[in-house]
Amino acid sequence: MSIIKYLKLFLLLFVVLFFISCGSNKKVTVKKNDSKNNNELLSKYAELLNTEKKKITNLKLYLFINEWYGTPYKYGGTDKNGIDCSGFVNVFYSDVFNKKIPRTVNDIYLNSNEINKKEIIEGDFIFFKIDSKKVSHIGIYLINDKFVHASSKKGIMISDLNEPYFQKSFLKFGRIK
Repeated sequence: MSIIKYLKLFLLLFVVLFFISCGSNKKVTVKKNDSKNNNELLSKYAELLNTEKKKITNLKLYLFINEWYGTPYKYGGTDKNGIDCSGFVNVFYSDVFNKKIPRTVNDIYLNSNEINKKEIIEGDFIFFKIDSKKVSHIGIYLINDKFVHASSKKGIMISDLNEPYFQKSFLKFGRIK
């Protein structure tokens, strides 16, 4: 090989290495958990649930609820443009517990074991018969008789089982089989 070919090869390698090494000098930073925001979130939900911050232990669950809170109700909906009660429970279980559950309230009901109030834990189901003789609504138990659900009037919200409306339509507590 002649010297010219070596020079061309050297020049080509130099150019390639130059472009490879000239990436962006922009630093990539990974956002760490924002303890101030997490503390505010815990305070918010401790107040809504009438409990102490230290009793709110599943941060992922409350971050999820916070992200969806106020999303409007839409029959058959499954996204933030509108969601129904079983759609919300499905997205919740998928994102928070990494579990796939049936889509409809009735199918979730049929695939759940009934549990009594003494056994209920955060994430269990609450089934209701609202203006119906069969199961028609579902929520997810949190703590202190509070639950999150997709209300047809107010969207994703937290309600209290002790409200007369929910007491009269309560059907059962359940846990997925």
